Formats: sequence, structure tokens, C-alpha cells
Amino acid sequence: MSSSVYQINKGINQSIEFKGLKAQYIWYLGGGVVGLMIVFAILFFIGIPSILCVVFIGGAGSVMVFKIYKMSHKYGQYGMMKAIAKKQIPKNIKVYSRRIFK
Repeated sequence: MSSSVYQINKGINQSIEFKGLKAQYIWYLGGGVVGLMIVFAILFFIGIPSILCVVFIGGAGSVMVFKIYKMSHKYGQYGMMKAIAKKQIPKNIKVYSRRIFK
């Protein structure tokens, strides 16, 4: 009998990562690229010269990629959801009657 060698997958239960982007930021980047393609098509059909369309979309795409990578590194996998949830917590609660204390 020969012994079998099995590879162990050590990435189980970890979030997906692609070139430094973690979890939902991959989807944000994909959606942004699709959105930029739609904007390019609209600008091109309107009649704006193609070189201006390419320059505009290239600049907007660069800014988008920079911002998404910045958010990915700043917030991580769940940090952005936590930051949004933290903003929804009220700073103080006003009670106008003493009825609840009776």
C-alpha cells in the first residue's frame, strides 16, 4: 500500500481577498468599473470626442480605485459596516415627561 498525501486547505472560513482588496470591496470595484463603462458609452453617444471620454473615464477610474483601496485598508472586512452602524447611534436621548419614572 502506498501512502496518500493530501493538501490541507488553510484558507477555510476566511474572507476572500484579491490583490489587497478584502470582502465586499471587490464587488464595489466591479460595480464601479461597470458604471464607468456605462458613463463612457453615454458620453461617446452624446458626441464628446473619444479622447476626452478616455481621459475623463481614466481619471475617474483612478480616483475610484484609489478610494476603494483606501477604504479596504482603513476599514477591513467588517469595519465599514461598524462605522456606519456607529453613526446611527444617537448621541443623547431626550425625554420630555417623567412618566416612565413613576
